[in-house]
Amino acid sequence: MAFGLGQLRWPPEIFWAASPREIFAASEALRRAPAGEPPARGTLEALMRDHPDGP
Repeated sequence: MAFGLGQLRWPPEIFWAASPREIFAASEALRRAPAGEPPARGTLEALMRDHPDGP
C-alpha cells in the first residue's frame, strides 16, 4: 500500500482496482528508470508533438 499510495501517488480507487501485475509493472518501471540526464531537445519536442496538451 505504501508503494501504490505513497510513491506512485495513486488515488485509493486506482490502487484498489489495480491488479498485482499492474502494480509489479509500475514498480519495475520505477526501479529501472535511469537517473541522470534530461531528454534531448529533439526528443522532448517529438514527445510534445506526439502528445500535445489539451483536447
